[in-house]
Amino acid sequence: MELLIVLKTVLENWHIVFLFFSIAILYSSVGFGGGSSYLAVLALTSLAFTEIRATALLCNIIVVTGNVLIFKQQKQYNWKKVTPLVIFSIPLAFLGGYLRIDQTFFFILLGFTLLFAAITMWVSKKVVSKKTSSKELKLPQNALYGGLIGFVSGMVGIGGGIFLAPLLHLTNWETPKKIAATASLFILVNSISGLIGQYTNPNFSINWNLTSILLIIVFVGGQIGNRLSNKILTPIQLKKATAILIAFVSIRILINI
Repeated sequence: MELLIVLKTVLENWHIVFLFFSIAILYSSVGFGGGSSYLAVLALTSLAFTEIRATALLCNIIVVTGNVLIFKQQKQYNWKKVTPLVIFSIPLAFLGGYLRIDQTFFFILLGFTLLFAAITMWVSKKVVSKKTSSKELKLPQNALYGGLIGFVSGMVGIGGGIFLAPLLHLTNWETPKKIAATASLFILVNSISGLIGQYTNPNFSINWNLTSILLIIVFVGGQIGNRLSNKILTPIQLKKATAILIAFVSIRILINI
């Protein structure tokens, strides 16, 4: 009986399953989770907005965990710089996830967040910068950047990497590889914190039949992408393609509100 339920769920949502699998492969190949694209896909379905947020964060966690472990093995983390940036984001991601928001506000916020992310991804050209110079953000900057991105990420249901990575590139915070590693860790801890915040909210809900399948799919896709590492698309190609997709979905969301 359970097998029949799984097969029925897969057949009814085959397009979502296929898209999530593709997104996981592409994003994990360049060190990201794909939360914005998961949200974009789910926003076009009939799922409740509370389920959309939780599902996207869970998929984020599954995909970027592998990335974080690989980056750690490669010793890509400068913990003296990474820790302050991440630490300020955790409580605010929790708060953002915990806040009660209605469906209309969620889709307005989601629409503008995705549109801003699309514009940022399209215009930022430093994602493939080869510069090795780096500088350390001051404590107030760490608090502002990490906290603000964490708060918005928790409310919307993303890890925040699409905001953090361009910002760090523009400020020459570290080398491209170390920024990708930092973004992965940032996505992981904020996704976990935001999800816990959502779970403690009385309005929390999730479709476990579909979500369980998607988690397995993105895990497999993430493992494939981790091993391909940039052989499918370069980071700049993925950014451009994703920017177009996210811009289309954001405009459609805002029009239909």
